[in-house]
Amino acid sequence: MNKIIVLIFSGLMVACSGRKAETNDGQIPSTDSISQTLTANMYAKDRQFLQQHHSDLVELELGNARALICPAYQGRVMTTTADGEASYGWINYELIKSGKLLPHMNAFGGEDRFWLGPEGGQYALYFKKGDPFDGDHWQTPAAIDSEPFETTNTTKTSATFSRNVSLTNYTGTRFDIGIERTVKLLDKAEIMRQLAVNTDSLKVVGIQSDNVITNKGKQAWTDQTGMPSIWILGMMNASPESMIIVPYREGAGQPVNDSYFGKVPADRLKMGKTAALFKADAKYRSKIGVSPARVTNWIGSYDSATKTLTLVTYDFDPQDHLYVNSAWEHQKDPYSGDVINAYNDGPMKPGQPQMGHFYELESSSPAANLAPAAKRQHRHTTFHLQGSEQQLNQLAIRLLHTDLVSIK
Repeated sequence: MNKIIVLIFSGLMVACSGRKAETNDGQIPSTDSISQTLTANMYAKDRQFLQQHHSDLVELELGNARALICPAYQGRVMTTTADGEASYGWINYELIKSGKLLPHMNAFGGEDRFWLGPEGGQYALYFKKGDPFDGDHWQTPAAIDSEPFETTNTTKTSATFSRNVSLTNYTGTRFDIGIERTVKLLDKAEIMRQLAVNTDSLKVVGIQSDNVITNKGKQAWTDQTGMPSIWILGMMNASPESMIIVPYREGAGQPVNDSYFGKVPADRLKMGKTAALFKADAKYRSKIGVSPARVTNWIGSYDSATKTLTLVTYDFDPQDHLYVNSAWEHQKDPYSGDVINAYNDGPMKPGQPQMGHFYELESSSPAANLAPAAKRQHRHTTFHLQGSEQQLNQLAIRLLHTDLVSIK
């Protein structure tokens, strides 16, 4: 999310208060109870709720590992579980239950959703030609917000979705885009291969989305026409103990870009030599990103209350340098954007409502410089692991360049 939340709340908070647990009194859990909600039998409640509102809900199963996917929300992974009880994705119960569509964006939730970039700038897909870059004129395209994808294939552990869309960017260039998205629940052998660790003593689930866009038009996509990118965003349940961990490598430029909503306060973003720690408590709206010169192949988060380590990896080639810039302005360099982003939700201003109790882990593909019929692929993989802190710490040190003891 860039400036995408601006003005969403002005008259749009009906049915958008966020995830609600099925408690006897129907009240939303307090902030202090979020961790307990995560470890309760929340997955079964999420499944029951989503089935009530989406009869075509897809559930992938592999032992105790499960994933819930909504074709109506572009083949979005709404949540996963490692043990059939904990539920990791944030779901906007109120918005879904309302049956309403909101202006600008519909934050249904989900821990892996498909979007396209760029958001702002002269090649923006979220603004019409000539409109000012402000919240009144910003609009998420319905094809990647509120309209369904077609389910083309399902197995016990995978599902494929597709959609052809036509979008026009800010300069007036039309893009005919074929989208195909396969979501796969990873088996134990693949998880161990990717993490390079024995997971026998851990509760673990791994979910991968393999996303492909095709130039279905007759014109090549170039830096002069604008080049879209694949953008995958995951909304996770925030808690007072959650911390996003953003590793980075040596390279040119600043390690972290925190200029999206203004500089992040020092007590919320701590910069280390090899990684940044970014609070994920859903109490302060803020966002950071990492450029291709400094990014690694990983980003993650840790909740010390539930001993849950979340790891996200994604396709990245250090030779690729052109990433779309989504800033809401006419840009000097439209291809100087970030590869990954992390977002923490919070009120627009003190005392105002917010979208929900979530944080986001995001990755993007390079800008798609595609000739007609050519394709661009981007894979985004999310792991959730629960177990002893000692075991989780070994993974955090190796993949996130961070000792979990340092974030307490």
